[in-house]
Amino acid sequence: MIETEPSVTAELAGNRVEVLRSFTADLAARGEELGLIGPLELPRLWTRHILNSAVLAPLIRNGGRVADIGTGGGMPGLVLGIIRPDAEFLLIEPMERRCAWLNEQIERLELANVEVRRGRAEEFHGAFEVDQVTARAVTALRKLVPLTAPLLRDGGEMLFLKGAAIHDEIEAAQKVLRKHRLHDISVEELGEGKLAETTRVFRARLGTHG
Repeated sequence: MIETEPSVTAELAGNRVEVLRSFTADLAARGEELGLIGPLELPRLWTRHILNSAVLAPLIRNGGRVADIGTGGGMPGLVLGIIRPDAEFLLIEPMERRCAWLNEQIERLELANVEVRRGRAEEFHGAFEVDQVTARAVTALRKLVPLTAPLLRDGGEMLFLKGAAIHDEIEAAQKVLRKHRLHDISVEELGEGKLAETTRVFRARLGTHG
């Protein structure tokens, strides 16, 4: 049974809530079959996946260009693309069948601000620069930072959805964080008072400006 839509959904998605509902319904119907979500995820699809991603939307820069690494079934990149039509999203995903799913959703939901780039993050070093980079459940910080830092312009920002061990990850990544000139490093908890479990976000800025 799919989880009942939480009442806070409309508040988080605003006038884009119907599009988000359409995406979530399709993910619920076909996500397990396509290997996008596990068999135990339907009873917590909204809270653990959709809204866990949606709370990141206010941190996306107005009119910004964002790369989402390892988008998978669309979290957080496609969810953010739905809620923030003013920003441009590049969904970076290596698996062909996931890219096919993402492209299908983009077309079906008429998302003019989202495009898919098939490949791994490191394959796009030097290909483009973005204002922000996002990732969810990809890899530990000490590996994730070198993969994503080259995609950011000077003054660009990392926004990574992380678990309870994030402070240990930061400690283990100190050398990497210094090497890539990251500053304004913080961990924010989003969705307090709205979600049963808050979303932890690692934030850091690259370089010297902005």
